[in-house]
Amino acid sequence: MLNFLQKLRFSGSKEKKLADTLYLILGFYPKNISLYKQALRHSSASKEIKKGIKDSNERLEYLGDAVLGAIVAEYLFQLYPFKEEGFLTQMRSRIVNRSQLNQLALKLGLNNLIKSELRGARAGSINGDAFEALIGAIYLDAGHKKTRQFVLERILKVHLDIDEIEHTDTDYKSRLINICQREKKKLVFNLIEEKGKGLHKLFVIQIEIDDQPLVTFQHTSKRRAEQLAAQLALEKV
Repeated sequence: MLNFLQKLRFSGSKEKKLADTLYLILGFYPKNISLYKQALRHSSASKEIKKGIKDSNERLEYLGDAVLGAIVAEYLFQLYPFKEEGFLTQMRSRIVNRSQLNQLALKLGLNNLIKSELRGARAGSINGDAFEALIGAIYLDAGHKKTRQFVLERILKVHLDIDEIEHTDTDYKSRLINICQREKKKLVFNLIEEKGKGLHKLFVIQIEIDDQPLVTFQHTSKRRAEQLAAQLALEKV
């Protein structure tokens, strides 16, 4: 009954189609549709609302990253009652790494909803970023309980195989380091540039092997830039 009443709020409006699509993804109708519109708006397609500040999904991405990490951490804590902290940290990293989030976004169809001016290789990790922003939007719109239910029931139990993840190594940086150590190659992760300021800062990481530049990747998170650059490097080596 509640979902039906919430749906009526969008009848005859331009937002009805988005609200219906979100209902299929979330299992409930959004109360504040503007939050979800912002979550699906990349900075390349956003307008400046204040000097240096755009109405993009970057702030929601920041919030969603923290909320998702906490929910996954609690889930793993309960799932593995006798595992040490290191194992739990590694498992959480494998579940919320950028490659995994990009895939989850595609499975949910978020790529068809994202507003962005970037295409092809330039699009980078916008799908995974939008997934985290979606989590942030759900948290603000529906609260922690609803967000937790969405992550557990519609993500972890439907789209992820925890047993497979447990036995899959997605720490690309560590894998690359191990390979280079084994083959006695010199490996360097160089921060060659920092672009922008505040929420719009980008870290540009270049990987060198035996003093030769191999790949370059940029991201708003230095850690993620290193991981994604390492993933590209592994494909080359």
